[in-house]
Amino acid sequence: MYLANDYPLLSAFWTMLWFFLWVMWFFLLFKVVFDIFRDDTLSGWGKAGWLVFVIVLPFLGVFVYLIARGKDMGRRDVEQARAQKKMFDSYVRETAGGSRTSSADELAKLAEMRTRGDITQEEFQQAKALVLSGNSPTGDAARVGTPSPR
Repeated sequence: MYLANDYPLLSAFWTMLWFFLWVMWFFLLFKVVFDIFRDDTLSGWGKAGWLVFVIVLPFLGVFVYLIARGKDMGRRDVEQARAQKKMFDSYVRETAGGSRTSSADELAKLAEMRTRGDITQEEFQQAKALVLSGNSPTGDAARVGTPSPR
């Protein structure tokens, strides 16, 4: 007796369950294939062998791969996530720090402003003290001679 004929909601449930399992199967299959290519410890022949095994006998190949190399698969995922985070952090630091000028550049700009007469000798000394202490005067603060709020 097939119970789903009597209860259409149960039939919808079984359809959704099989669809979910089908999608999860493809997700697992692609994850295994990508892991085969990502693994640096496998030789070219090893990668080709695993790939043929996974393509020719997909269910058996994926399950054997997960049993044999599943632990390393998780480790490679973590390593890749750490490497991506490290690259992103270095990109952010490089991009955010790229607009900062060095102390020597700031002192040269201050000296140029003093020779043009934009700031007085006293303002130059105040801004120079700020630069040498590690705080950099902003453009407007250096012209007016007031210390930077940083």
